[in-house]
Amino acid sequence: MSAKEIRPATGKLGILTPGMGAVATTFIAGVELSRRGLGQPIGSLTQMGHIRLGKRTDNNSPMIKDFVPLTEMDDIVFGGWDIFEDNAYDAAVKAGVLPAAQLEGARDFLEGIHPMKAVFDQKYVKKLSGTHVKKGENWMDLAEQLRQDIRDFKEKNNCERLVMVWCASTEIFLEKGEVHQSIEAMEKAMRENSDQIAPSMCYAYAAIMEGVPFANGAPNLTVDYPAMVDLAKREGVPIVGKDFKTGQTLMKTILAPGFKARMIGLSGWFSTNILGNRDGEVLDDPESFKTKEESKLSVLDSILQPELYPTLYKDLYHKVRINYYPPRGDNKEGWDNIDIFGWMGMPMQIKVDFLCRDSILAAPIVLDLALFMDMAHRAGMSGIQEWLSFYFKSPQAAAGLYPEHDLFIQLMKLKNNLRHLKGEDLITHLGTEYYD
Repeated sequence: MSAKEIRPATGKLGILTPGMGAVATTFIAGVELSRRGLGQPIGSLTQMGHIRLGKRTDNNSPMIKDFVPLTEMDDIVFGGWDIFEDNAYDAAVKAGVLPAAQLEGARDFLEGIHPMKAVFDQKYVKKLSGTHVKKGENWMDLAEQLRQDIRDFKEKNNCERLVMVWCASTEIFLEKGEVHQSIEAMEKAMRENSDQIAPSMCYAYAAIMEGVPFANGAPNLTVDYPAMVDLAKREGVPIVGKDFKTGQTLMKTILAPGFKARMIGLSGWFSTNILGNRDGEVLDDPESFKTKEESKLSVLDSILQPELYPTLYKDLYHKVRINYYPPRGDNKEGWDNIDIFGWMGMPMQIKVDFLCRDSILAAPIVLDLALFMDMAHRAGMSGIQEWLSFYFKSPQAAAGLYPEHDLFIQLMKLKNNLRHLKGEDLITHLGTEYYD
C-alpha cells in the first residue's frame, strides 16, 4: 500500500473558535500550560495515543504524533469570537473550570487573547444576550465580515494555515429545508436574511470560502446539509460534526456496544443531567434542548440496530432530560437508569452516576479535531471526514449511509485511516494462522 502525499506542517497553525467560553478557554489554557510544562494534555489522542503497526509480534506502536505529520503544539496560535468582551483569562476565571491557581501559570498569555465581535441573534439562543456583536445588512454581509476577520487574523499572526472549531452554544432546532439543498439556494437565503439560516452557518460558510477546515462541536445543523457539504467539496475543504462526545453520551457509546456484543437485551434507558454552566442555561430553553435531544437520542438506535435484533432492542424506551442547576457550574452530573434483561428474559438493572466536567472532556477533543482536520486538509481530503466520528455524539455521514456510533469501531476507523494515509497495512485482527 502506497502512502498518500501530505504537505508538511510548516509554520504556524491558527485555531479559531466561535465561542470563547468554558470549552474554548479551558482548551486554550490547557495547551499553554502544557507548553510551559505546567500540565499534561490528558484525554488527547494526538498527544498521548499510540498506534499499532504491523503484527502484534512486531512490537511497533509509535505515538500518533510521531507517526503522522501533525502540527506541534508550540506552533499553535489562538483566536475566536464571542458575544462578551472578556479576554481569555477573565472568561476562564468566570467559567470556573480550571482552578484559579492553575490559570495563574498562563495568565499573561490568556490576557493577551481578546475575542472578535460575534455574529449572534438571540432568536437562535434565547437564554443568552451579549453586547459584543456584529451588525450587518443580512447573513451574507455578516459572513463577509467574518471572512475579513479570518484574513486579518491570519496576516496579523503570521499563520500558514487555519482551522475553525465551533465551541459556542447550542442553537434552536432547525429542520433541513429547501434553502439547505443547494449552494445557490443557501446563498440566496443568506442574502434575503432567511430565518432558516443561523449564525453558526455564517461561520461555517466564511470558513469554507476562506479555505479553512470547519468542525462543529454543537448539535446545530450548521454544516450537516447538502449545500454546505457541496460547498466544502467544491472548495476542497474538510468539514466534520456534530456535537462533542462528552459526559453521558460518551458512557452510552462505551456501554451499549458491550450489551450488544453479549446479546443482552434492553427494555429502558432513562438519562437525566444537571449542569449549571452557560451550556446548561442555554439548554433550559425548550427549542435549544430539542436540538440537543435529537443528538443524544440517535446514539442507541444506531449502535443497537433494533431492526436486526428486534427481540433485544425493538421496544427500548429511551428518555433524555437536561436540567439547569446553577450551583454545579461546569461540573455536570449524569444519572442513568438502565433496565436490561438476560437469559430467559430475566430482568436486571444498572445505575450509572457520572460526575464529570464537561469542558475538561471537551478540551482535548478541540485539540485533536484541529490537528487532525489540518492534516486532512494538507492530505487533500475534503467534504465530510467520517473517520473523525470518534469525537461526536451525532456524527455526520455521507448521504445514504447511517452514522457509526460504536466508540470502538469509531476508534478502529480513525486509526485505520491514519495507517492508510501512511501506506501501512490496515488492522483487521485476522491472521493467516487461522487459514493454514
